Amino acid sequence: MTTTPQSEATSARRQEYYGRIRNQSLAPLWERYHGLLTPEPVIKSQPFIWYYADVRTSLLEAADVITAKEAERRVLMLENPAFEGQCKALETLFSGLQLIMPGEVAPAHRHTPNALRLILEGSGGYTSVNGEKTYMEYGDYVTTPTWAWHDHGHEGTGPVIWQDILDMPLVHALGPIFHEGYPKDQFPAGASAGDSLRRYGANLRPVGYVNQNANSPIFHYPYAKTREAMEGLAKDSEIDPYFGLKMEFIDPTTGLPSLSTISTFMQRLPKGFMTERYQSTEGAIFTCVEGKGRVRIGDGDKQKVFEFGPKDIWAIPCWSPYRIEADADTYMFVGSDKTVQEKLGLFRERRGNA
Repeated sequence: MTTTPQSEATSARRQEYYGRIRNQSLAPLWERYHGLLTPEPVIKSQPFIWYYADVRTSLLEAADVITAKEAERRVLMLENPAFEGQCKALETLFSGLQLIMPGEVAPAHRHTPNALRLILEGSGGYTSVNGEKTYMEYGDYVTTPTWAWHDHGHEGTGPVIWQDILDMPLVHALGPIFHEGYPKDQFPAGASAGDSLRRYGANLRPVGYVNQNANSPIFHYPYAKTREAMEGLAKDSEIDPYFGLKMEFIDPTTGLPSLSTISTFMQRLPKGFMTERYQSTEGAIFTCVEGKGRVRIGDGDKQKVFEFGPKDIWAIPCWSPYRIEADADTYMFVGSDKTVQEKLGLFRERRGNA
């Protein structure tokens, strides 16, 4: 394109103007407009898979490097390649694998981000939430809601490993990060083990109960119970072409998601089943609890195909189309930011190629 003296003068005038207003902490929206409001989401995070066998080796080595008390939480973060050094698995979610060895205690603390645990290995480990202790077995889903005192310990043998998912990047972006350590390693004992499940998880609710923080009063969802329910439902339910059988963990007193900022699901695919192409604005972290198969994320030349088995973890970014194929009856735990998007009226999905 040929420039004219007039266009050169106009450009120079604009650049001089932009430079001058920068000193007033101002910038022209029209220069950035199309990068801010895009026709579809432009997402930085990448589809990625963390293979448990590889991560486990490095995590066990950490036990020789630092104690649980020194580390406060002995966690290897699952960092998305697009966010190296930023403590993010996706734009809004943090994830990591935590290790606790026999006799160790991860000291009590509390923080504003919501957190969840998915138990991946070992027995005899426990989490205490506001003094109520719950013992954790493989596949169990455990929450530590915002500002709840919690500590972890291990009364068994061998390593105990679980996956952490927190809304920490989201809370950091909003601003209200608060953290407080407890003066002692363990919070004083409170209700007996299993009290919250008995009190709120039997289709009953105490008279006068008022939810104080929009999170479920149940913080332990045993996998054995979840699996039993879904195996029964699989016999009496039509297979959804996009999800197989997918159930959401909820607060039984309200029917709302179990955590106010993280949606959590268990998804079952029968052997030989492949989901139809699905695309949504939620950023999701999948963990294979049972089974094996492959996930195809993206379309055409940009598609990534990951083979997966038990305990492997993969991230599907916002607006990334995907399909999952099961080579055996497969159970997957899913944590996502869907509930936040729904509350803000932002969630959108596309089924198939429409």
